[in-house]
Amino acid sequence: MEKIGLVLEGGGMRGLYTCGVLEWFMENDLYFKYIIGVSAGACNAVSYISKQPGRNEEVIINYVKNWRYMSLRSLFLNKSYFGMDFIFDEIPNKHVFFDFETFHNSPCNFLVGATDCQTGKPIYLSKEEMGDKFEALRASASLPMLSPIVTYKGYKLLDGGISDSIPIRKSIQDGNIKNIIVLTRNKGYRKKPGKFNKLLKLTYRHYPSLVETMLNRYKVYNKTLDLIEQLEEDGKAIIIRPSKELDVGRLEKDPRKLYGLLHNGYNDAKDVYSKMMKFVS
Repeated sequence: MEKIGLVLEGGGMRGLYTCGVLEWFMENDLYFKYIIGVSAGACNAVSYISKQPGRNEEVIINYVKNWRYMSLRSLFLNKSYFGMDFIFDEIPNKHVFFDFETFHNSPCNFLVGATDCQTGKPIYLSKEEMGDKFEALRASASLPMLSPIVTYKGYKLLDGGISDSIPIRKSIQDGNIKNIIVLTRNKGYRKKPGKFNKLLKLTYRHYPSLVETMLNRYKVYNKTLDLIEQLEEDGKAIIIRPSKELDVGRLEKDPRKLYGLLHNGYNDAKDVYSKMMKFVS
């Protein structure tokens, strides 16, 4: 499947939808040679690349109510709502083992999007640049206001979704003429201006370019949705997105709701599978 990209949106716990999609892909031995994701999309992709069915589900569902995974307590003690050391170091090395060898030996081109706080622009880190403790993923998943800025490879980094929520343009730029795009919002969704702009300006006052990117994020996001819908209409993309009304927020902890979203992703991937195979062949 040359020149075909798999593009994964973020969305926090809405990423359980993407988990379901990737589970169906793994069950049917469908692996792409180019994968790009941001935030939760990138985090979910690593277990897909390491070919570990069920791992994302086991990690998220089993630990979502553990305060060390995500909580206000973690935010108070560690200055991060998500327990980055727990998620990216302790869990994969001690609790739900991650197959680092298969991941690193995979022939795929895997890119993780993060946001450069100095410029406000996206940067993309390759599989070879993940870091010993998945620093690239930590940066991509570091939500503004809820996580500290990550210093890595000379950059000051935050959530990849700030600057490039759906990195379809990067995939096209890298030569992919067709793309499978997994979104975590229902059809018809459009982002609205942020509600905490004054607080953002105060918190990130030393990063004016980052603030500008944050304030304009909704405009860029909506233009990107327009682009991918046009690509779909032109036969250059297949969009997989929740077919059922979303009942899961970015910081959702209810296992029942999370399971429901995961199964929605699994079933949607199953429903589009025949169409997708004709598309990629």
